[in-house]
Amino acid sequence: MGVRRVVYMDLVGKPEGKRPLGKPRLRWEDNSTLDLQEVGCGGMDWIELAQDRDRWWALVNAVMNLRVLYNAGNFLTS
Repeated sequence: MGVRRVVYMDLVGKPEGKRPLGKPRLRWEDNSTLDLQEVGCGGMDWIELAQDRDRWWALVNAVMNLRVLYNAGNFLTS
């Protein structure tokens, strides 16, 4: 295996540059899981739920309504 091959470099090479500081960014999947927990459906498989369009949009609307009420409450107390 040649020294310049990508596979070889991945196995024995050292990454160049620095990792970003702070905690890793949340993925879309992480946000979906957190939203399900927020609504009280933490044990639910969100991938299956997303395949049923009506149930998925019902969940999305419920989460959005919770966020609007939460943000409105913070606005009123500020």
